[in-house]
Amino acid sequence: MESFTNIVNQIDGWIWGIPLIVLLFGTHVFLTYRLKFIQRYIFKAIKLSITKDEYGHHEGDVSQFSALTTALAGTMGTGNIIGVATAIGIGGPGAVFWVWLTGLFGIATKYSEALLSVKYRVKTKDGTMAGGPMYVLEHGLKSKWGGVAFALFTSIAAFGIGCMVQANSVSAMVYETFNVPTWITGIVIAVLVAIVILGGIKKIAKVCEILVPFMAIFYFIGLLILLVLGYKTVGSTIALIFRDAFSPQAATGGFAGAGVMMAMRFGISRGLFSNESGLGSAPIVAAAAQTRNPVKQALVSATGTFWDTVVVAALTGIAIVNSGFWQKGLEGAALTKAAFSAIPVVGPIMLTIGLITLVFSTILGWSYYGEKAIEYLFGKKAIVPYRIFWVIFIYIGSVFSISLVWGLADIFNALMVIPNLVALLILSPVIVSETKKYLWNDNIEAVDSEPIRVIDENGKIINEKEKNLPME
Repeated sequence: MESFTNIVNQIDGWIWGIPLIVLLFGTHVFLTYRLKFIQRYIFKAIKLSITKDEYGHHEGDVSQFSALTTALAGTMGTGNIIGVATAIGIGGPGAVFWVWLTGLFGIATKYSEALLSVKYRVKTKDGTMAGGPMYVLEHGLKSKWGGVAFALFTSIAAFGIGCMVQANSVSAMVYETFNVPTWITGIVIAVLVAIVILGGIKKIAKVCEILVPFMAIFYFIGLLILLVLGYKTVGSTIALIFRDAFSPQAATGGFAGAGVMMAMRFGISRGLFSNESGLGSAPIVAAAAQTRNPVKQALVSATGTFWDTVVVAALTGIAIVNSGFWQKGLEGAALTKAAFSAIPVVGPIMLTIGLITLVFSTILGWSYYGEKAIEYLFGKKAIVPYRIFWVIFIYIGSVFSISLVWGLADIFNALMVIPNLVALLILSPVIVSETKKYLWNDNIEAVDSEPIRVIDENGKIINEKEKNLPME
């Protein structure tokens, strides 16, 4: 197992080299430029995300807010709590800057991939929506093989980023805090997840709609307490983060990273793990949203990256670096727990409860992503067997080594990123055109009149149903 872990880590380091980092971060910057800094609409997007649409029924399976909370459930979890700590432990304090910058520019990418996923989504014969980069690649780029490749990578990657990593992190944290064996935690989580995912996307969305606001506020309060307790050094900590992000030599400490490249490599890869902008996962649930047009849902989806990384992950990074424990060779759950230990008595308990709820909702969100990918490949008949494997791998992840689990997750993430970014770059004129039509022309409440493709059980288009929703 140790030899296999070393091989995985070598492959991970090779894949996440300069080319992929340039492709991912470059796409963020390129789309930000093409969309005239779409980030300036973030407060309008936040308002849309919490405003109920009162114009009647729209095509889709869940509300815009439910789609957002389900997407946030898939991102606001281990990536924020453990992923940021891992980035700091290996890449140094400067990694926090790259995590934050990836989130800031990644807003444009999250907006773009959600827009395309709604535009090219399809309706199955049973009336449910299906969408995501696989359908964008097939119907937008006319590349069926590209869609198959992305769906294959997603169905596998889900077991890493959305299942095993999550179970591993929470089982480690519960063991650290309450001394509960990891296998017991794995079984409990597996049973609870099985109960929920049997109800499909509507039940998943309902649970996430309740859990996500609670867990976000609960964890956010913990971060604020940490920063208030350590307020005397917060200013110097932020200065250290910026300085170390561009320092040719790593700051002193016990972490393994050295230099700008390590800070960028782990900051950007963990930033991706945190907000999933460019990964192509969140657009899968965005395509299920009841929305009047692609741009409206794209704006709502973009707020996920803002909250997840620009706010929560950044504050997490500052709190962990400010604690000073990153200099003692700690990483992952142990580093985050050490930082929260600054809150007397209740700190580790707050962290553990926050992580449990975050991880549970993340596993639910990613189970849906994996299901839609497997449905694209093999049809609805493959969903139940996939769910069974999903529950089994929750247990497996809870007892695996963290190095192996994170390494596999990074590799699978990269395999998803490449075809998704290619589609975004080639279809950027479509993104700009839709944005101009609905947003720049101040027509955000207009109903999209383009037809929705209806497919049979083999994925073949059987007819195109015209939308008949009235204009406002």
